[in-house]
Amino acid sequence: MIYIAIGSNLPSAAYGLPVANCRVAIARLQEAGFTLLARSPFYETAPVPYSDQPWYVNCVVGVATELTPNAALVACLAVEESMGRVRSLRNAARIVDIDVLIWHEFSQNEPDLVIPHPRLHLRAFVLMPLADIAPDWRHPSLGAGIADLIAQLPPDQEIRALKA
Repeated sequence: MIYIAIGSNLPSAAYGLPVANCRVAIARLQEAGFTLLARSPFYETAPVPYSDQPWYVNCVVGVATELTPNAALVACLAVEESMGRVRSLRNAARIVDIDVLIWHEFSQNEPDLVIPHPRLHLRAFVLMPLADIAPDWRHPSLGAGIADLIAQLPPDQEIRALKA
């Protein structure tokens, strides 16, 4: 399975609130050649690193595609751009953020794309939704199961399930 994280913490004039941005991103990914196999619930999460910007809405989707990992990254970036994402400072607020997390058992370490995502094991906003759709997943290089990774998270990462 391929897993992709989607997040938003800014409303957009075209789509509305962050949860709507995430839903539009999922639809656009499907139009770009991804088949949706699973979607986690939406979560509200504090920004990482913590700042005074708005909280994020996050989810993880499980997909299939005939695209290569690098072509999938290009497609994800194109969806972000089509939705109005403007890249400025690292960790800045954004209309949409799409990250390739996991690509089957494949590993890659290139400047533009690292798989598995290099920080996924440190982020509640990735691990909690991932656990909803892949409870038996194990990190291929760390060897730890998702429950163990969640248990090792720092307690200051605020996250709560949305009723959406």
